[in-house]
Amino acid sequence: MGISDRKEREKQEMKRLIIDAATHMFLEEGYEKTSIRNIADKIEYSPGTIYLYYKDKDELLHEVQREAFRRLLEAFEEKAPSRNPWKRLEQITQTYIQFGHEQPELYDLMFIIRAPMNKVEDQGWLNGKGCFSYLMDCVQECVSKKLIRFSDPRAAALSVWSMCHGFVSLNIRCRMKILEMDEAGVEKLIAATVQEYLRMIKA
Repeated sequence: MGISDRKEREKQEMKRLIIDAATHMFLEEGYEKTSIRNIADKIEYSPGTIYLYYKDKDELLHEVQREAFRRLLEAFEEKAPSRNPWKRLEQITQTYIQFGHEQPELYDLMFIIRAPMNKVEDQGWLNGKGCFSYLMDCVQECVSKKLIRFSDPRAAALSVWSMCHGFVSLNIRCRMKILEMDEAGVEKLIAATVQEYLRMIKA
């Protein structure tokens, strides 16, 4: 291995160390309570070392968000693989909501807090593109085969995404307490409501 290869490997290892520590602290302590100095202390390096790789905390969070979306996309690929587009759409919604239930703090970093979006440039929100494309491809096929009550795939995808996001967001921010149900009951009700929504939009 040459010097340049070794340096690149060391660079990637350091970035991995920083990202892992930042992810842990953002989830355990919260984004607002975590500082670059806190992260540096955890990995036993100086704050200046982190600034060699990331301009500020928002940029670091943007990278954490990117990895979180990779995990969600992997979940889609594993749990929503059906070749039948309508069945795959059902699987996507189930997987999305399950992800939110199981990873509420991570979901908050991905979809709710503003900070990582401060680094989104003119090319669009690349972090979420893979997951949205997975949904878009599915609803495009549903529209083409007239399986769904939409003629515009973007409108269909936005509708499905907004519906799932609304349920997850209300639940992880404790707004479902208005129902006066335990967590298991809330999750069961959400699943049933999603199925009813899909039944309503099915052609």
